[in-house]
Amino acid sequence: MKKLHFILASSLVFTLLFYNEDLGLNWAIFGMMQTALICYFFQEKFTSRLHLVLVVTSVLSCFAFAWYADFPSFLAMALSIIFLQFKTQEPKLKLLQAFPLVIINGIASLGRILMFSQYLPKRKVNNGFAKKLIAYFVIPILFLGLFLIVYSFGSDHFSSLFTGYYLDLDAWQALVLTALGFFISFTFWNYWIPEVCYEKNDLLDNDFKEEAKRQNQNSFSFLDIDFERRSGEITLFLLNVLLLIFIVTYNYEQFFEVVKESNLSSDTHERVTAVILSIIMAVGVILFYFKGGFNFDEKAKILKKLAKIWILLNGILILSAIIKNSEYVSFFGLTYKRLGVYAFLILAIIGLVISFIKITKQKTNAFLFNQMIWYFYGTILLCSFVNWGNLITNYNISVDKGVEQRFLRSLNFNHKAYYDYFKLHPENVEDKYDYKEGQVARVQNETILSRSLYFEFLETNK
Repeated sequence: MKKLHFILASSLVFTLLFYNEDLGLNWAIFGMMQTALICYFFQEKFTSRLHLVLVVTSVLSCFAFAWYADFPSFLAMALSIIFLQFKTQEPKLKLLQAFPLVIINGIASLGRILMFSQYLPKRKVNNGFAKKLIAYFVIPILFLGLFLIVYSFGSDHFSSLFTGYYLDLDAWQALVLTALGFFISFTFWNYWIPEVCYEKNDLLDNDFKEEAKRQNQNSFSFLDIDFERRSGEITLFLLNVLLLIFIVTYNYEQFFEVVKESNLSSDTHERVTAVILSIIMAVGVILFYFKGGFNFDEKAKILKKLAKIWILLNGILILSAIIKNSEYVSFFGLTYKRLGVYAFLILAIIGLVISFIKITKQKTNAFLFNQMIWYFYGTILLCSFVNWGNLITNYNISVDKGVEQRFLRSLNFNHKAYYDYFKLHPENVEDKYDYKEGQVARVQNETILSRSLYFEFLETNK
């Protein structure tokens, strides 16, 4: 199949799946179709275990969206299929380039769709079947249609044979869906990669070239290498001292000072924000000083030791923030944001570990980003598979924290636990009106393509 066939087939399926439908199971079916097309027609390009992993994650994320039909599962499905397509068609390009290319192609496709010569086949009618098709079918139908129009004007009875029929079709919706489906399919199957992406791809390698290992270029024109090395040592030494003092004061306030419960929320937010900014700046410092020749500089041993101490101290700071967030959870229960803090801090620890490996193994700065993109992707996948709303509800009920009706009602996919709790504790019901009941009824009355499977198997026992 050629690109045009993929585009047309995907566009047609998109229109059929989404016509008169809301977003639901149809997106999962569309995603499964794209995955199946890639697997079937490009299986010869599956040369590594990574392709198999991406196929599995694409299928699983499609099932996750079919079950929940929420934003995390949609993001996981979109990233999985885009990564699968990218690594199948362009295995030599680094995955980091997929993100700007998605944006570039989303914009460029608005104009490239009009460049018909780039994707429409150029063929001459040089075979017998095509000639017969035109001569025996296309030309007679064309003339027949023209004369039908003429004769319809001359006879009402003749015209009535072909009129009076009503097609129940929303032409405007069909047109918009067809155009949108064609745009999405065109962007996915006929994407454009600028030459600069191939030319600069080496800059994203994990390892330095031999030439780069021998070169030790200074960052500032007015400082030679020795001064810059000593500057880095002084800077990291002072930062380590400053960070050590901050850790001591941070933990003193956290574990020894008495904090009012009413101030715990604001204090936690401020301290976690400080930790987040500290980690981002810490990674930035490491990337600045170990971007090139200092990785192989025999005289930079002190600088490397100071950088490793800097990483270790930031790791201690993250652990302190995790304990502080846990204290916050113990007082008020779980929320989406508090789980998000855990996720970010765990990713921050992973980032520091990779930074340590980068210095130890003498890797490029791109190594850090090449590795972190997979952990970020794995986090998105995990978020799409787990029913966090139900987890939060069950945890808070078990510890009797954060069980206010308004809060529990705002959580997603916790209907059974929600109803079971307030059935046993009617005294905690603050508002008799419950939109969750209406939500279940509304979704279950949708057509099958507009539903999410979660509501199909939901038993609230109200």
